[in-house]
Amino acid sequence: MTTMSYGVRDSMTMLRRNIKHALRYPSLTLTVVVMPVMMLLLFNFVFGGALGSGIGTMPSSGEYIDYVAPGIILMAATSGALTTAISVCVDVTEGIVNRFRTMAISRASFLTGHVVGSLIQTMIGIALVTGVALLVGFRPDATPVEWIAAIGLLALITLALTWLAAAMGLVAKTVETASNMPMPLTFLPFIGSAIVPTDSMPAGLAWFAEYQPFTPIIETLRGLLLGTEIGNSAVIALAWSVGLSLVGYLWARSAFHREATR
Repeated sequence: MTTMSYGVRDSMTMLRRNIKHALRYPSLTLTVVVMPVMMLLLFNFVFGGALGSGIGTMPSSGEYIDYVAPGIILMAATSGALTTAISVCVDVTEGIVNRFRTMAISRASFLTGHVVGSLIQTMIGIALVTGVALLVGFRPDATPVEWIAAIGLLALITLALTWLAAAMGLVAKTVETASNMPMPLTFLPFIGSAIVPTDSMPAGLAWFAEYQPFTPIIETLRGLLLGTEIGNSAVIALAWSVGLSLVGYLWARSAFHREATR
């Protein structure tokens, strides 16, 4: 077998390990689903009437659920970062990483297994949140191609956030710290166009909301699923997703190598 073949084999072993952990301890998986679902129900049924009348109607059903659902679905992707940071930090602080270093396995397999496992876990959570949104009235009119594009964008931003969260888990000294570090990512979509349009915000906040990473991603998802205007949001969303993936990957790799030399 070649070096690459050994690396793929070891990464698959680590992936199976992380999936088994997720199945045995589903509480972290539920975290990906519960918070976005609670926010979806809260904003739709409690605040939806007031907020919906303030922003007008959507092209499809005219319900506020159609406006807020894409942002909440994205929140499920950001919630997955929390589980990644915690699971990586647990492995580091409990010493299992040191044991892996004494074994003849690929060093890259540890991070690859965590990232791919968390990506699968988070995408399942996104599917469940989308299902709840459909049950409470979300009515997208996307074609199959547009659905595939929306899923692809969600997978790409999830991958970016997962790499960032893996790096946070590596640099965190405790599990408590690891659980707190990704929290800004979880709530950043709310300081964007997830709940209300950015032009309804005060000037300074509106500027930040317009140019932060999640607003173009939300607008692209909304356009793909509901037919609203996308403009250049798709290009910006892809650029942010690729850029964050690269930053997260380089940060995680550097942090893992520093940990290995201690």
